[in-house]
This record gives sequence, structure tokens and C-alpha cells, in this order.
Amino acid sequence: MRKSTTVALLITMAVVSLAAAQDATTPLPADIDAQSHSRLPLIDKARLDAEGLRIFEVINGKDAAVPRLGPPASSMYSLAASEPYDVLNQRLRKTVVGPQFFEIGTLVPARDFNQQYEWTAHEIGARRAGVDQKVIDVIKYDRPVAGLPEKEATVIEFGRALLRGDHQVPSALFAKMVSLFGREGTVDITMIMGDYAMTAMLLNAVDQRLPADREPLLPPR
Repeated sequence: MRKSTTVALLITMAVVSLAAAQDATTPLPADIDAQSHSRLPLIDKARLDAEGLRIFEVINGKDAAVPRLGPPASSMYSLAASEPYDVLNQRLRKTVVGPQFFEIGTLVPARDFNQQYEWTAHEIGARRAGVDQKVIDVIKYDRPVAGLPEKEATVIEFGRALLRGDHQVPSALFAKMVSLFGREGTVDITMIMGDYAMTAMLLNAVDQRLPADREPLLPPR
């Protein structure tokens, strides 16, 4: 059993490494901008009006000449929404659930939307926050949650219920979330997943690609 598990893991690692090598050498599609790595070119800061410039600097910093790659670069095409979108994301990083469950809450929708850019950034973030690699791999490879700690298993099941099938959460599962995280924490986790589902949709719409020097960490389904 242990030998077969090791062989399966090695095969998976080889597939991910091959995909990374191919991504690094494959030319970008014709509709992908070479600077933004997406279908939308980077916003020209010099062409923004006063309000646009204010929003640009709130999100990217006063000294930034171009938007940050990924969600900020694309969301700035909807200036009125981009600032509250960024503010919401920053606030969701500082809730009662803490950094580990924040990161788990980002990974579940990233996996379900097959969003490589989002997953790769937040797998690294999850490791940095101290999330066990076993937890990350259950999400990454769509594995059952059996054997995980109760809190981590419940959050993953909660997210899968919201994102799959009829998108409904059974009463017992909701009650379990509240018993483990409280009402505030349950709502925080729901909003984290909702925020990152929206981000995944945005990144998928613009076909956001990783820069060539970043290894993709999300294997295809």
C-alpha cells in the first residue's frame, strides 16, 4: 500500500513538473498581453483622471508605475468596484478565523474554479501560514477529508457544499461550522470563499497566466 502511494505521488509530481516545463516554453496565445499575462493590457497610470489616480495609488501604492499583476490589474478596469473589492480582501485577511483558515478558504474555490494563478499564490501562502501539506493536498487532489483534523475537514466540506452540486449547505454541516468557528467565524469563512470565487471568475475571464518564472502548482483535473 505504501509503495503504491509513493509511486502515485511520484507520477503526480512528474506530471506537475512536465506541465511547468511546458508552460515555461509554450508561446502565449495571441490574445494574451506579454506584460499583464492576461487578455487585458496593464492600465496606463498616466491616462487616469484624478479619481482614477487616487484609486490606483490606494490599491498599488503611490510609487507604483503599473498595477500589481493578477486581480488588481484586471479589477482596475472597473474603477468604481476595484477599491471596495481590494478593501474587502484586505479586511478578510484579518478576521477571527486567523491566517491558516483564511488560506484554506482561498484554496477551496481556487481548486473548484481550476484557477492556476490564484491556487499557486495561495498554496505558497498556506504553507507560509502553517497549513499542513496533507490539508493542502486533500483540496488539490479532490481527496476525501477522512483523517484530517476536524476543523480543517469541516471547512473543506463546507466549501465543497457551497461550490458544488446544488450549492446548498445541510443544516447539520452549518451547525457544525458554528460549533467550531462561531457565527462570526462561519460568516467570515463564507465571505472569504465568496471573495476568492469572485476572484477566480475574474482571473478565468481574462485568462490570467503565471509569469514564466513561476512554477504552476495546481495539477489539471
